[in-house]
Amino acid sequence: MATQLDDAIKQDLTAEISEWIEAFDEVVAHDWEQGAAVLSALRTRAREAGVPATGDVTTPYLNTIPKHDEVPYPGDRSLERRVEALIRWNAMAMVHKQNKKDAGIGGHISTYSSQATLLEVGFNHFFRAQYDSPAGVQPGDFIYFQGHASPGVYARAYLEGRFDDARLANFRHELRGQPGLSSYPHPWLMKDFWQFPTVSMGIGPLNAIYQARFMKYLENRGLIEKTDRKVWAFVGDGETDEVDTLGAIGLGSREKLDNLIFVVNCNLQRLDGPVRGNGRIIDELEGTFRGAGWNVIKVVWGSDWDELFARDHQGLLLKRMEECVDGDFQAYKAKGGAYLREHFFGKYPELLKLVADKTDDQLGHLHRGGHDPAKIYNAYKRALEHKGGPTVILAKTVKGYGIAAAQARNATHSEKKLTDDGLAAFVQRFDIPLPEGAAKDATFYRPEPNDPAIQYMQSRRQQLGGYLPARNVPPSTFKAPSIEFFKDWLSGSKGRAVSTTTAFVGGMLSALLKEPTIGKLIVPIVPDEGRTFGMESVISQVGIYAPEGQKYTPHDSDMLLKYREEKSGQILEEGITEAGSMASFTAAGTAYTNYKIPMVPFYMYYSMFGFQRIGDMAWAFADSRGKGFLMGGTAGRTTMLGEGLQHQDGHSPVLSSTIPTCITYDPAYAYEMAVILQDGLRRMYENSEDCFYYITMYNEDYPMPAMPEGEGIREGILRGIYKFKPADKPAQVQLFGSGPILNEAVRAQQILADKYNIAADVWSVTSYNELRRDCLDTERFNRLHPASKERVPYIVTALGDATGPIIAASDYMKSLPDALSPWLGSRLVSLGTDGFGRSDNREHLRRHFEVDAESIVAATLSKLAREGVIKPKLAEKAFAELGLTTEATNPAHA
Repeated sequence: MATQLDDAIKQDLTAEISEWIEAFDEVVAHDWEQGAAVLSALRTRAREAGVPATGDVTTPYLNTIPKHDEVPYPGDRSLERRVEALIRWNAMAMVHKQNKKDAGIGGHISTYSSQATLLEVGFNHFFRAQYDSPAGVQPGDFIYFQGHASPGVYARAYLEGRFDDARLANFRHELRGQPGLSSYPHPWLMKDFWQFPTVSMGIGPLNAIYQARFMKYLENRGLIEKTDRKVWAFVGDGETDEVDTLGAIGLGSREKLDNLIFVVNCNLQRLDGPVRGNGRIIDELEGTFRGAGWNVIKVVWGSDWDELFARDHQGLLLKRMEECVDGDFQAYKAKGGAYLREHFFGKYPELLKLVADKTDDQLGHLHRGGHDPAKIYNAYKRALEHKGGPTVILAKTVKGYGIAAAQARNATHSEKKLTDDGLAAFVQRFDIPLPEGAAKDATFYRPEPNDPAIQYMQSRRQQLGGYLPARNVPPSTFKAPSIEFFKDWLSGSKGRAVSTTTAFVGGMLSALLKEPTIGKLIVPIVPDEGRTFGMESVISQVGIYAPEGQKYTPHDSDMLLKYREEKSGQILEEGITEAGSMASFTAAGTAYTNYKIPMVPFYMYYSMFGFQRIGDMAWAFADSRGKGFLMGGTAGRTTMLGEGLQHQDGHSPVLSSTIPTCITYDPAYAYEMAVILQDGLRRMYENSEDCFYYITMYNEDYPMPAMPEGEGIREGILRGIYKFKPADKPAQVQLFGSGPILNEAVRAQQILADKYNIAADVWSVTSYNELRRDCLDTERFNRLHPASKERVPYIVTALGDATGPIIAASDYMKSLPDALSPWLGSRLVSLGTDGFGRSDNREHLRRHFEVDAESIVAATLSKLAREGVIKPKLAEKAFAELGLTTEATNPAHA
């Protein structure tokens, strides 16, 4: 029974609390991690005793690491300050010069200005380009740079001697006949420099999380050595509003990714204004990350505030800080020392006395923590030493730092050039050794190689393994399996009804995983739909990756195909996250350059939830020169019966066609898929082509025929079209079919022959996208070479002397075959699945969308009637005979 304490005992308890605090202070002074362990134990004990224990996820608006716990800065502050100043100048000059001579070309000054010190401390002391190991030199750390800060990264490379003046002068000029510099980090454009495209907000942080996880995956599977290498992600505080930025942080703590470090550049500004003008973004992010289980380190105030805190015995300074919101802090930095004295310190007389010995200029130059190398170094060091989970460093900075006219102002993100006075002020502020004329011209400046600052910078990078960023691709040693490897699927299913999904997952994928040479390199990825795709046998075969193994006995453990998780498991089962799955696909698909291991990812997913959910990430994957196979399962608008509008995909090949390096196929049969997979492995990995594949998979079961014999079949499959079933006599009509709708074309061929005495050839169109690309390439060649022999597109060559209308039907929008209309002309009639899906079976869905065999027949007869080949009355009568309603609502609008 609870008892009430009398006042005397409460007074005694107050004294006892003081003793507890004193004892706790002694523990913390000895080892802060032990102090954290004690605190955690007390919280646990309080919960066990039923005592409500506060679980604050935010801490006072102070640096996480107190002054007395800091270690001395190991670098030469004077030389590092000079290097940083030179980088700042060249970064600013690069953007300024370009906009002065090429108005509107763009570029950004202010983001790097806020982030320069954060990066320089890393470059000088933490970012390792490689590691030495008993097995030889291993790749180093990964750095996801904040995209808008790219001019600063270029300027550093310039000082290192990696770029010359001409290269800097061609910033955002990539089409002038000599090497330029891309606007942002783009590996496609600068394949020897950038590793990760990051400027599409949120993609960098998300990919960094899954990159860190994939590194652990490779380590736990024994494919790379375990090292202390890190994944660093530099993130803008405004960027955290993107769902992708914070949406996967739970994975970091759940899988204990202590190889992951986020550095959030909290300059308090978005592109156009404050991030949280009415709040404090650092407090918000601290709560978010700490609540998700991350180690949070705040770097709020610079060393010049330490003395003020030490003299403030009443705690008023912290109180005043916590009264302010970010909108206030932005104004304090934008408006200078006098304004800060009046509006910040002036609220309390005691605070005014605290800074009475400071000039306005001194107050105006009080540093935020993100501009103090000593504070940043200690935060980075603490992050490297942390074990058991990821770390986020919340570094408070000033956007446009050092640019007097723009510093901390809302317009700073849009600043592209400075006035002459602004340039002169910049030179003076950072002590750049340029004469006045050169300053006004924003002349690039790089000291001689023997300059102490340059030698220091070079020596630091040499000790850390070399230059970063840098992208290197080793020569390929990958040997793709021959087509004979796939012989079981080339010979058909012997009358057994199977789906292309089953043929791939239960057949080809399973066999590839067993292949002695490349089996270990296969990375199956699935977002919580493994059983939908029939992956039970594959799960049993190679297991699901789980960094802690399987700590429970699954309920189906007594079954042959039990659910199996292992530390060395091969399948990445991502849960319900297409974005996370695509991030894993990206990490695996770029492993050939980042880890020097040609990993082969197969990402299997609902085709409807593919490109339309991760289109931005798929584009970035192409930018990264990624390789692998996107396998769009349960594909097609009518093949996915029952599920209805939100699940039925009628447009993924249209979306995939927008990505230049994505090769799209829509195979109907297992042998087509086998030919495509073998060629994809050969092209991407053996021949090192920078491309990736999107292949549709269907859940409709039907007998799989053997691959037809004869020349040109394999070429036709790969190039996009081949004659699958010729008519018994000269054909009057050509029927195009793709995926399962090819079966409808075959049935239509029979109806036309039996009922209307019309002969039709049936063609399998495996890729409208590849056919169109070939047509465009051919057209361009002919346009640019008017004196050369005219080339003929493959589609025209393949059709040869085939006559009559072309009726093209697929399970996708009509715009897919329509893409060939410039080369097929009025012969082409496109049938497709435009419109919203419905819940029903395939028979009714195909009739609704007018892509079933009867609709193909009716379209054929209608076209022949329009061309005068048959009488219109015959075509009209056929609609009734085939059970079609001519006045039905257009499915595109239904």
